Amino acid sequence: MNSIDRRSFLRYSALTGVALGGVGLLAACGSSSSTSSNGSTDDGSKYGEVAVQLSWIKNIEFAGEYFADSRGYFRDAGFGAVDLIAGGAASTSVEAGLDTGKVWIGLSAPQTTAPAILEGLPAKIVGATFQKNPFAIVSSAADPIKSPAEMKGRKIGVQDTNQLIFAALLAANGIEPDEVTVVPAQFDPTPLANGEVDGWVSYVTNEPIVLAAKGFANDHFLFADFGLPLVAETFTVTQDTIDNERDKLKAFLIAEIKGWKDAVADPAESARLAVEIYGKDQGLDLAEQTEEAIAQNDLVVSPDTEANGLFTMTDALIEQNIAALRTAKIDITADQLFDMSILNEIYAENPDLK
Repeated sequence: MNSIDRRSFLRYSALTGVALGGVGLLAACGSSSSTSSNGSTDDGSKYGEVAVQLSWIKNIEFAGEYFADSRGYFRDAGFGAVDLIAGGAASTSVEAGLDTGKVWIGLSAPQTTAPAILEGLPAKIVGATFQKNPFAIVSSAADPIKSPAEMKGRKIGVQDTNQLIFAALLAANGIEPDEVTVVPAQFDPTPLANGEVDGWVSYVTNEPIVLAAKGFANDHFLFADFGLPLVAETFTVTQDTIDNERDKLKAFLIAEIKGWKDAVADPAESARLAVEIYGKDQGLDLAEQTEEAIAQNDLVVSPDTEANGLFTMTDALIEQNIAALRTAKIDITADQLFDMSILNEIYAENPDLK
């Protein structure tokens, strides 16, 4: 994966067409030609074909979906075909796809779904693949920045579309904007390696690995560990799906759980599926994708998911997300945004899935 292969915190959404009170919506769209690679079709299966909008291009981030597809878990759950629609940096959001009915379920994030709900989209988050969001500040190992407080008086490279989450990080840690020098940046972290800045807004599963592979020893801290414990790669559906297609949704999530259990257990195969099959047109590097698969497992698995099952969120984690959103000036309640009842039912009925 190259260094720009990551999402920003918020991008513009076709749902509203404009920024929402200063908060844009994440753009993650795909091509209708991005069909299930196993060649299956809707052949009279129980649930037929569904469209799943990924939040980004087909890289290692969606290893669980690749396993669920390639190993037949979706088919066994009753789906004739599952269309994994690739996302991208400048297209319609998951929320827009749900609003228009072009997708049945999507992978998004609380900071993206919440504004859409507040604008009137009847949708909920029903599970979270990443228990921690991947945003981090990466710095040189020779002069590391290990906490937000250590950014004071330093130069930090911040991409335009990451300004909001960076501002939220500062606010969550009581740091005034003028205590840090923000250097406008793109996504290539070369300025950090060249010493032009002291820190860099990055994905922990991306830039640190890219830089290390190029011989630049680095350190980092996660936003999630300093006041912004937002989950990521969240399963988002309409309220109608929850109310009227509950069994179908449960069947889908069971297949996803099986796929992600496989992905966590086998990072090498996760990378192979991303590089050679699902993302074969992306020019991904096998060694790098393998390292990223290993790194993202720390975001997928936590003590809580080990106890309660993948994708679950405790009440405490949900409340932390609501508080973090409030820091980003997104005021929404837990009941408006989250519905964990589907996963609760799944694990009660299938305790072997934990």
